[in-house]
Amino acid sequence: MRYLHTMVRVRNLDESLDFYCNKLGMQEINRMESEQGRFTLVYLAAPLDADPAKRHEAPLLELTYNWDAEDYTGGRNFGHIAFEVDDIYATCQELMDKGVLISRPPRDGHMAFIRSPDQISIEFLQKGSSLKPAEPWVSMPNTGVW
Repeated sequence: MRYLHTMVRVRNLDESLDFYCNKLGMQEINRMESEQGRFTLVYLAAPLDADPAKRHEAPLLELTYNWDAEDYTGGRNFGHIAFEVDDIYATCQELMDKGVLISRPPRDGHMAFIRSPDQISIEFLQKGSSLKPAEPWVSMPNTGVW
């Protein structure tokens, strides 16, 4: 398992980039926009992590800007921490065997979510290409929030 990023939802992307980049000195490593999902993701690295982050060798801060206004309550602005795993199905099965609830099963063979005891969302992403969709994951519904 490898630590990938921490995600934070932001209300104003320009203001947040000013804070994180111009004031804290972080550097933008990557940006993704989704017309369909109506969001922008901006990945930042600390100054000493910038070069390793470009090679996917350092963790990032993911700023998520949702284009539609939303009032983030109950800590919803802190999104999740993410880990890359070698086999998402094996990881989820191991967690289930230990009594961990899979909030968002890896139906797509790529992404799953669980919650910590403090209700922090934790994302698992399949390393490399997505695995072929398989049962019981394909038929497993979401449970709670993630």
